[in-house]
Amino acid sequence: MKLSFRWYGKDDPVKISYIRQIPNMYSIVTAVYDVPVGEIWSHESIAQLKDEVEKAGLRFDVIESVPVHEDIKLGLPSRDRYIENYKENIRRLSKAGVKCICYNFMPVFDWTRTQLDKTLPDGSTALVYYKDQLQKMDPLKGELSLPGWDASYTKDQLANIFEAYSKVDDEKLWSHLEYFLKEIIPVAEKCDVRMAIHPDDPPWPIFGLPRIITNEKNLDRFLKLVDSEYNGLTFCTGSLGSGSFNDIVRMVDKYSAMGRIHFMHIRNVKLLDDGSFEESAHYSPCGSLDVVEIVKVLYKNKFQGYVRPDHGRMIWGETGRPGYGLYDRALGAMYLTGIWETLVKTDSK
Repeated sequence: MKLSFRWYGKDDPVKISYIRQIPNMYSIVTAVYDVPVGEIWSHESIAQLKDEVEKAGLRFDVIESVPVHEDIKLGLPSRDRYIENYKENIRRLSKAGVKCICYNFMPVFDWTRTQLDKTLPDGSTALVYYKDQLQKMDPLKGELSLPGWDASYTKDQLANIFEAYSKVDDEKLWSHLEYFLKEIIPVAEKCDVRMAIHPDDPPWPIFGLPRIITNEKNLDRFLKLVDSEYNGLTFCTGSLGSGSFNDIVRMVDKYSAMGRIHFMHIRNVKLLDDGSFEESAHYSPCGSLDVVEIVKVLYKNKFQGYVRPDHGRMIWGETGRPGYGLYDRALGAMYLTGIWETLVKTDSK
């Protein structure tokens, strides 16, 4: 298990020197953020980022993420230009030492929550997804500014994109994903970079947009589109675990045994009766997922990929990017390390 930590660069309130102080920390998960989606990352930007990470005593080998341009997901004629750019980004990152690239294929919106600062019983605040709140939201009114929502679109642009997606059902999105994979995976193989798709979050359609990386059946289908070890998963326990229909421990066991999980995002969620959910502390009793059992099956299958504590609460008065504070994610990192160390020592007796 290679412990890693998400860092948003110089604009991140969390200092990289603080991340380095978390015991057992192996690598930084980051990206170039000053390039428009779909364009090629400059050698200089990549080199500068690599230098910052390595000066802090950490490894620069995981990128999250290289975003997929909307034209690729829509299957527009312009997609080929953006796919060629994507291939070049893989090549450039490989030369810089990157071994794993996380990306997603979610139309328009990334991970979606309805509230940033829900106060939990212990006084901490967390990201939550309440279905009744979502039903009152209309993305076309331009009133939304939550994490996961792309604020780069104007109101008119967003309306045009929604109109384009009205012609894209699940099967067309699958077709567009297959086209993309058949272009990029051969490049990833040649460059020795493992591509790791992130599941849809939450794992069901929102606002009428299709979502397909949502459950075991669809993960099986995805892995067969291009049956290569370089075509793998970022297995996010919180994203897939937000759906009560997903058996997370069994799925982690299955895909890690296959060698198709390249990156683990481990976090916990508390599922509510109406299908809503609240993000919680990593500690297993705080949520609906058994984090101990998740780590146990990774250990059993000799998982050697990357793991990061995903999304934390805001605790101890910390402010900054919701879900990405230092303190709770550091606690999560140590919880995961403690479980792993216990398994190693127990196994050696």
